[in-house]
Amino acid sequence: MLQTIRNAWKVAELRKKILFTLLILLLYRVGNAVPVPYVNLEALSTWFEGWSNSILGLFNVMSGGALSSATVFALSIQPYINASIIIQLLTIAIPALERMAKEEGEEGKEKINKITRYSTIAIALLQGFGYYMLLRANSVGSVPLLTSNGIWEAVVIITTFVAGSALVMWMGEQITEFGIGNGISIILFASIVSRFPTGVANAISNIASGALAWWVYVLLLLGALLMIILIVAVNNAERRVPVQYSKRVVGRKMYGGQSTHLPMKVNMSGVLPVIFAQSIASLPGTIANFTGTQITWFDTNSWLYALVYFLLIIFFSYFYSTIQFNPIEVSNNLKRNGGFIPGYRPGKPTSEFLQKVLNKVTLFGAIFLSIVAVTPYIIGILSPTASRSGISLGGTSIIIVVGVALETVQALENQMLMRHYKGFLE
Repeated sequence: MLQTIRNAWKVAELRKKILFTLLILLLYRVGNAVPVPYVNLEALSTWFEGWSNSILGLFNVMSGGALSSATVFALSIQPYINASIIIQLLTIAIPALERMAKEEGEEGKEKINKITRYSTIAIALLQGFGYYMLLRANSVGSVPLLTSNGIWEAVVIITTFVAGSALVMWMGEQITEFGIGNGISIILFASIVSRFPTGVANAISNIASGALAWWVYVLLLLGALLMIILIVAVNNAERRVPVQYSKRVVGRKMYGGQSTHLPMKVNMSGVLPVIFAQSIASLPGTIANFTGTQITWFDTNSWLYALVYFLLIIFFSYFYSTIQFNPIEVSNNLKRNGGFIPGYRPGKPTSEFLQKVLNKVTLFGAIFLSIVAVTPYIIGILSPTASRSGISLGGTSIIIVVGVALETVQALENQMLMRHYKGFLE
């Protein structure tokens, strides 16, 4: 990975894209340090310590600590992710949106993107209002979380949250268009990584105070390293379906006759199932927390949350595999170009075979990804209260960080290959 980054840095165009991405991330981190007015930051920080293992604690990690500091980017990318999930599900359910996405080309995609942006603003408005109501309804002892409470203060706080969410969405789109990799994933990556120094400091503090034995953290570190290795292995694994092309004569030249393969990745959708599953699974707890209701049966240390999280990862793995790989379309392309899979006739038999292979490959990848994601939550449930902090949240964080890092490096390699810089990937 480091070698790929060094090689990309030698290319002037890629170097500009890397610097642009870093500049956007710097602006994002600056926004994460600017608090909204009328909030008692010390009281809010103290109040959040009691919710470190809840849904709010998970959102706080995903926002890079902005939620517990009530900064401009407190809502982070959650409204955009939720809007994307809703629109993509509606695209399958509503024929008009499906036609817009598939038949209208780039113009249709741009319309879908506009609908997603407007939906993001609407969801940010709801979440901003919910967060304001949470601040208004809670206090630390006799100290309220808001220094002033009124209509004007509510308008300022909610508007700031919505504007910050819209700005984060814009930053992500700018990275996708002018930078490296998927912008939203990169911002999420930066948010999670920014919390690692705090996690290390907390671990050292717990060991020094005797709250937890040092060998427990060593085991957790080894488990994290093993998880990283497994994630990398699954992301790079693929099923290669053999494809044979028949010979055909065009003019005086003969084409075809060669053997190749059709790669089908085990984890075709990357880190998206984990991100979207986390957003949906945390929705009931988020609504409850924002309305001032505490439901311990659905926080991140509950069996119900772990089960729902597990099933949602499997669902979104199949959902995105179906979107990205269409067996009927692939079968028609093979038939059109004189290709066939040995042992299967072109057309419907080939598409049925590809569908079976896709189901098996996706099932293996989805179950593996689900187990890797949910295991830290199970450890957090079974561990003593003193050792829960950060365990379950760390599992999701590792999956997202490793997945985004691999996707970004792959994007760099693809762009270098497009420029025919030989030897860079050797």
